[in-house]
Amino acid sequence: MAVTVRQMSLIVATLGALSFIFGIIAENKKPAAGTPITGKGVVICKYPSDPSVVLGYLSFAFLVASAVAGFLSLFYPYKGKSVPQSAMFRSTSFLVFFNIALFTAGLAAALLLWPTITEQLHLNRKVHHNLETDCPTAKTGLLGGGAFVSLDSALFWLVSLMLADNAREDYFDEIEKDCKVDNGQVLVDDYDAPPAHLKGIA
Repeated sequence: MAVTVRQMSLIVATLGALSFIFGIIAENKKPAAGTPITGKGVVICKYPSDPSVVLGYLSFAFLVASAVAGFLSLFYPYKGKSVPQSAMFRSTSFLVFFNIALFTAGLAAALLLWPTITEQLHLNRKVHHNLETDCPTAKTGLLGGGAFVSLDSALFWLVSLMLADNAREDYFDEIEKDCKVDNGQVLVDDYDAPPAHLKGIA
């Protein structure tokens, strides 16, 4: 079954939306801080149930899947017709949005991974020798920001896909025009050539 531009756009949008949803839930579920319990020369941090680490990694995974699907959708040979990448990048608009999509995907990945890994470290390292520790968690707002940038990245991939589709149509239109010109030239040459029975006389 051949994949269409609409199907690829739905895949990219769905994956981007899932990344956004998981990132927002991770931000909302993250506790503000843990409870310090003082022991003999140490402080043990007790944290409430915190699913933000799992949700953060899920958001990152769907972001990567959305970016990969978005990138592949641009150069996929729809209807069995492939287009050289050089033909795509001749379009200034496509080049701009392609780079923006790559940048936002990288930024979203950083914003999602940084607090997720930090939160995981806080949950795993609960014993502190600093008696003044307040049992912190990852910085608030990064997961939510990463979720929004992840959604923006998916939208930029969709815009790039539309521009790529336009560039693809322009490319095939140019090829079709070139073929018509070449065929017309062949007909003119054939018309100017002398008939076969007169070639010997000439």
